[in-house]
Amino acid sequence: MHIVGELMKSFLLPRKIEEFNPEFVKRAQELFPADVEFFKANLQSALPAVSLVGETSLITAFANDVSPNLVFAQQLFGIGRRGDVFLAISTSGNSDNVLFAVEVAKIMGITVIAMTGRRGGRLRHLSDISICVPADSSYTIQEFHLPIYHMLCIAAENEFFGSD
Repeated sequence: MHIVGELMKSFLLPRKIEEFNPEFVKRAQELFPADVEFFKANLQSALPAVSLVGETSLITAFANDVSPNLVFAQQLFGIGRRGDVFLAISTSGNSDNVLFAVEVAKIMGITVIAMTGRRGGRLRHLSDISICVPADSSYTIQEFHLPIYHMLCIAAENEFFGSD
């Protein structure tokens, strides 16, 4: 969910809507002229992102009614589109719920970036890009993941919102 926050709003670079989404500003001026300046001052262009762990009701319903190992796969199947990127995180690289989601992603033409521990488990081999940190204990792996996903967010922000 932290990564979603970095992608859906400005992380390091300004994301002025008038620069990156002038059509929105034009439409806002037509429909809600009294609010357009407020929108321009406060809304930020975003990279669409969702966290598959945040949908508590869906996760519990699907786990209870269908299969707990497919809670992430079901969500990805429902919202994923060819050309999307799925960031799969598993310290062991062998979490069934993550692996099934990766398999669904591959079937759907979604690029998979994996973050895992030293050995990478099955996830390492299923992913398009694997980032295996040099650690074996979960808490250390998670600590190494933090600067890596921040760098991924910076790279994405630079790609989509950086100046040439």
